[in-house]
Amino acid sequence: MSSRTSGEFCPRCGDPVEETAPRPGDPAGRDANLCDKCYFEDFELVDVDDELRVRICARCGGVYRGNRWVDVGAEDYTDVAVEETREALGVHVDAEEVSWLVDPEQVDQNTIMMHCHFSGLVRGTVQEEDVDVRVRFSRETCTRCSRIAGDYYASVVQVRAAERNPTDEEVKQSIRMAEEYIEKREEKGDRNAFISKIDEGKEGVDIKISTSQMGRAIAERVRRRFGGSITDSRTLVTEDEDGNEVYRVTFAIRLPPYPAGTIVEPDGEDPVLVRSAHGNLKGDYLTTGERYEASSEEGVTPEARRLGHVSDGVETTLVAVEDDHAVQVLDPDTFETKTVARPSYLDPDADTVTVFKSRAGLHVLPEDAVQ
Repeated sequence: MSSRTSGEFCPRCGDPVEETAPRPGDPAGRDANLCDKCYFEDFELVDVDDELRVRICARCGGVYRGNRWVDVGAEDYTDVAVEETREALGVHVDAEEVSWLVDPEQVDQNTIMMHCHFSGLVRGTVQEEDVDVRVRFSRETCTRCSRIAGDYYASVVQVRAAERNPTDEEVKQSIRMAEEYIEKREEKGDRNAFISKIDEGKEGVDIKISTSQMGRAIAERVRRRFGGSITDSRTLVTEDEDGNEVYRVTFAIRLPPYPAGTIVEPDGEDPVLVRSAHGNLKGDYLTTGERYEASSEEGVTPEARRLGHVSDGVETTLVAVEDDHAVQVLDPDTFETKTVARPSYLDPDADTVTVFKSRAGLHVLPEDAVQ
């Protein structure tokens, strides 16, 4: 079956141009009126520079693209070279079903030669092309790594406590919350997220954060976990290249004086096991098991005497249950039988209980507070 002509003639050689089926986006059936022979004389399936220069961070492996550093997640420079070559490729608009194979050759420590083979369908004909692209790497230090190396920080999360020093657990959890928050930001591709330094001391911990926004977010997480308050203060440190003032922000967290697990004796009342220091101080009376809550005026700092912590509790024998209000236990120090208050949370069938001994007397602790 002979081919049909379109009735047009090639403007270069004068031969009649064969009629082709229209393609989507090409109502005329071709992008140019040249015959196939003339069309393919100057045809290039792909367009790419013979050499590509890639800026890569020698510390973290980040690559500079456009006008910023990006994390590429590549395992080695070969992966980066393949991706950079792919990004630099220009494929002819008429080409369909384009595929490519690449054979990387490590020329030296900073150079990889990409031997590429391309194939695609153009005007119903398979076209192939071989291209060699030299990828040269320039090792630098990205902005993020440079800031980390220089101990840069824009905010400080300062964890302290009112009328006491933060416990080891409070410090440990504050650091963990900061690290987990920064890790999540990093996983989302935020290259501005990092902890510059962590300074632990007797009075608490200072966590130096890369941005003020992240410092505030971490401070809020610590406050929600332990209660207390946050105050912030700004310090002018420098001016940027545009003359704008640059401030460093300190977020000072003041943890409550009586954290959960503390045993206190409010003024004129029985001992209380603190359960929460959010809003108002809340807990349980050790004598009855009833709920305690400080007044709104007192908040988390009612007038109270600190007696100790649930970790000071000692397991001992439950000797007998006298009645609804009293039980007998073995004093863990003197091994004498003592009659003490029976709180509602006590299990009368238990063989042992955990007791807390202080100047206020001997009291049974709830099991869920000492596990």
